[in-house]
Amino acid sequence: MAEKTIMLCCSAGMSTSMLVTRMQKAAKEAGKDVEIFACPSSEAHDKMEHNDIDLIMLGTQVRYMENDFKKLIDGTNTKLTIIDMSAYGTMNGSKVLDQAYDIMGAN
Repeated sequence: MAEKTIMLCCSAGMSTSMLVTRMQKAAKEAGKDVEIFACPSSEAHDKMEHNDIDLIMLGTQVRYMENDFKKLIDGTNTKLTIIDMSAYGTMNGSKVLDQAYDIMGAN
C-alpha cells in the first residue's frame, strides 16, 4: 500500500488519465510512494468507500462540484483541491504533483 493516495476527478475520467501518467512518472523520479488514479466524478463516492484517499483533485471542468465534494469528505481526513488550471492545461504532472503534496502537507 502506498504512503499517499491521490484521486483525480473529471467529467468522464479520461482527460485526467494522461495527467495521472505524467504525475506517476514525476513521483517515480522524485522517489515518492504514492498511488494516483483518475475517475469520473460520478464514481467518486464509490471510490471513497473502497479506498483510503488522502487527496481529491478536481479537474477544472468539474470545479463547480467543489461544494458537493466538500460534503462527501466531511468528517474524513481527505483533503480537496482544484487542479491548477495552467498545470492542467499543459498536462504538467510534476507541477500538479507538487501542488498535491503542498495541500497534503507532505514532502
